[in-house]
This record gives sequence, C-alpha cells and structure tokens, in this order.
Amino acid sequence: MTLRLILTRHAKSDWDNPLLRDHERRLNPRGQRAAPLIGRWLVAQGFVPQQALISDAIRTRETWALLSAELPQPAPQAAFLPALYHAGPDVMFKALQTATAESVIMIGHNPSIAEFAACLLATPPAHPQFGRYPTCATLIAEFDAPDWRNIRRATGTARAFITPRELE
Repeated sequence: MTLRLILTRHAKSDWDNPLLRDHERRLNPRGQRAAPLIGRWLVAQGFVPQQALISDAIRTRETWALLSAELPQPAPQAAFLPALYHAGPDVMFKALQTATAESVIMIGHNPSIAEFAACLLATPPAHPQFGRYPTCATLIAEFDAPDWRNIRRATGTARAFITPRELE
C-alpha cells in the first residue's frame, strides 16, 4: 500500500506584538494569502489529505483553517497536538506513526519540519528551497508500507515540493 504524507510548515506569522508568547502568534497578511494557495495546489494535484495532525499553536491552526477551506468538503477533522509545537523529528515521527488514514497532512514548525522531512526521504527533492523549508512550504512524500507504524526513516519518496511564492 502507498501511504502519502503532506508535510507543511505553517504560513508566515506576525512578529508585531512583542507581548504575545510565541505559541500565540497569528498569521500575517502574507501568511493569510499563502495557506489557501497551498490548499488549492493540493486539490489541483490530487493530494487531498484524509487526516490532519497539527501543532496546537495559533499560527498552525490558522494555516490549517485557511488551507482546509480549499479542500473538498468535508475536510478531515484535525487533531491539534501540543506535542507537535516545536517538536523534534523523533516526536513528529511518533505522532505520524499513530495516523490511520492513507493520506495524512502534518503542519508544524521549523527547524523541525526541515529536519523531519530530510530524515524521512531516501533522496531529497532537487528543489533549491528544500533545505531552508520556507513558511508554508509543502512536501509530498510517499511510502510503500501497510500502515504508518511500519514506515522507516530514509524510505520515503519525494513526489513534490512547493513554496507559496511559486504559486503567486
């Protein structure tokens, strides 16, 4: 069976209010434009998630809300996981192994997203921004495994990597 992971970094967030904790930062206008672009791209490419594992930070929740509004309805119910807030690759890997759908989206933070993506793939995509993993960048990775508990590091195949700027 082919399992598909959609790995998205949250969209561009606002740094204007120094009184907000990092967890509470919202998306800025650029981020509010970027997330729907990625949602429309996912639909156009046929990469529609069936399950969503999302960091519980405000900016990741907002990214999901805007991105999922572009998906065919009903969009999958999201699990907002405190453990994914600035989680390292090991925590992200454990969260992914709890997934039950064939197509899963995870939305999180850098540098963890970039590190997690790199450790999952057998070969990184030949995209100049992959190592940097800019805001709202999205990787599509596929795994040949019966379920998420059976995936291993360095076995994923990159099917696509896109940044919002490429879609503007």
